Amino acid sequence: MDESSYWNRPTSHLLGSVPAVVNEESEASYGRRGGGGRGYQTLGPPTEGFDQQSQNNWKGVFSISSYTQYFDVDTDVVVNRLISSFYPAGGDFFNKIGANPDLYGLIWITTTLVFMLAAFGNCATYLIQKRTDRTTSWSFDVGYVNAAACGIYGYSLVVPVAFYFLLRYLGSNASLVRFLCMWGYSLSIFIPTAFLLLIPVEILRWIIILIAGTASSCFVTLNLTSYIGGSNDLRMMMIAAFLLQMALAIFIKAWFFP
Repeated sequence: MDESSYWNRPTSHLLGSVPAVVNEESEASYGRRGGGGRGYQTLGPPTEGFDQQSQNNWKGVFSISSYTQYFDVDTDVVVNRLISSFYPAGGDFFNKIGANPDLYGLIWITTTLVFMLAAFGNCATYLIQKRTDRTTSWSFDVGYVNAAACGIYGYSLVVPVAFYFLLRYLGSNASLVRFLCMWGYSLSIFIPTAFLLLIPVEILRWIIILIAGTASSCFVTLNLTSYIGGSNDLRMMMIAAFLLQMALAIFIKAWFFP
């Protein structure tokens, strides 16, 4: 037998031979040259980085450390902002807080107001009841605490958030933290007002609450006007803010000091 013909015989039929395996994934990764081939194919950009970044942003919303900067304020700063809220004519509250809005005032003012309305509301009821009929017994109404908490906390959170989304929808450059800060300080005038409403004279109570409500409403309206401008759509928002603040004042008088 010729030696060259022996070596040229195919070996695929022999026992133990392994056929060649073509990696289809490799062919998919490389283009064929010739006939319009373009060599190596370009892989698409990875999306894992973007997904990880969005997850980190959502984690920041629910992280307590993200909000610590809004409680890093001195007592002098809080006192100055409280004093500014009692003088609504300036309309420069947003300029005073600058780039450092705080949520400390919002939580402190609303919590203080909740307990003062519940306590002084019960005291006012006691004084009126003893003035009209000294023989009847009186008991502390715990429902005032629930009503004050729902009304004050709900108003100080829902109203700023609603105005923020509405103004963003209208194209205004609104800031949610600044709105929460401003609306929180706008309620500070109702703290001394709650004490004055202990006076057992109905007409005087209405005068006090209307003055306090007007001052608080002007504080909100003037500061919103100076912050976002005054187009026709935004003017309607200012009127709505004024009326909502007055409605809160009337709610305080009618519910806690009837």
